[in-house]
Amino acid sequence: MKTRTIAALIVTHCIVGILGFGLGIYTLPILTAPPAPSELAIQTISSQAKYTAIFHKDLKDSDAFHWGEGTVTIGAESITFIGSLAPGPDYKLYLSPQFIETEKEFNRLKTSMVRVGDVKTFKNFVVDIPADIEPAHFNTVIVWCESFDEFITSAKYRE
Repeated sequence: MKTRTIAALIVTHCIVGILGFGLGIYTLPILTAPPAPSELAIQTISSQAKYTAIFHKDLKDSDAFHWGEGTVTIGAESITFIGSLAPGPDYKLYLSPQFIETEKEFNRLKTSMVRVGDVKTFKNFVVDIPADIEPAHFNTVIVWCESFDEFITSAKYRE
């Protein structure tokens, strides 16, 4: 085989391998996600909520791969969401004392935030609030990708 042919094969195989790896990282969380709670179940739980907010796709650091859209409710015992999130691995739900919409802001304020729990579904979720967390001490709910330090979405639920 000619050197050019071997080089072309190596380059094309590397490109396909990288694309396959990236596609695997993107699709694996979708394939392994547990079933999302029904809207009826969420509405029942969220009827006890004290706060309501909206996740929007048009935040500063939201993009085609990192976004959320829908209604989030915050109660004393749980945070619920009816809507959709961009699929991804290792999503965590945080409460913050200040509204943020960028990774830079998140990293700057992370020490003042509390991590509530894991978000394991991309359509609707319910996350239980640990007893030692008081949502009234915060004003913003954030979905964050812990593995890749990526901002997904946020919503301010009180002034």
